[in-house]
Amino acid sequence: MANVKNHEPIRVLVVDDHPVVRDGLRLFLTVTEQFSYLGEAENGEQALQMCAETAPDVVLMDLKMPGMNGIEATRQIRSRFPKIKVIALTSFEDKALIQQAILAGAQGYLLKNSSMEDLSNAIEAAYAGRSALAPEIMFTLASAGAVDEPLGGDLTEREREILKLMAEGMTNAAIGVKLYISEATARFHVSNILSKLAAANRTEAVRYAIKHRLID
Repeated sequence: MANVKNHEPIRVLVVDDHPVVRDGLRLFLTVTEQFSYLGEAENGEQALQMCAETAPDVVLMDLKMPGMNGIEATRQIRSRFPKIKVIALTSFEDKALIQQAILAGAQGYLLKNSSMEDLSNAIEAAYAGRSALAPEIMFTLASAGAVDEPLGGDLTEREREILKLMAEGMTNAAIGVKLYISEATARFHVSNILSKLAAANRTEAVRYAIKHRLID
């Protein structure tokens, strides 16, 4: 679990078309001191508007909603507000849906029947830039044939370049010096790489990249 005791509460936005789900998440977030409940949206369009207005740290995103669904909303949020982390929260353990959410930029994926402890851990992990996948989701992704195509197909040229430097053991600071970018920018790219590869850390990302020949 990320240590957030010495930081401001993590600002969380809830997006779900079911009032009972929003009510439960609102109650949990308002009574848990490490989180700050920013509000809620019923669909993807409202989620984008609220992200622009409230700048949450983490969005809990339902995937199946009328109008703009959670997959498209996640994709647009990650494109327009790259600092915002998205955790897909759904009732369905659907292999294709999991892959779509991760490819859209979700930092994590939890089932709605997850415990409050798992949800808390996932929010803190996402906020810290780590992958936040429920154990059952990890098992699903690891199952034979669970993913039709390897993750990482949406890596940018810059991200592939940084991934190669990660494989060489370079730190964020060293990557920054090598590519003439700030350490913070390097850290941001590394966080995006981990998210796109559903990797919990740099070692997992590099191992996956080598296995699936994402880097030379």
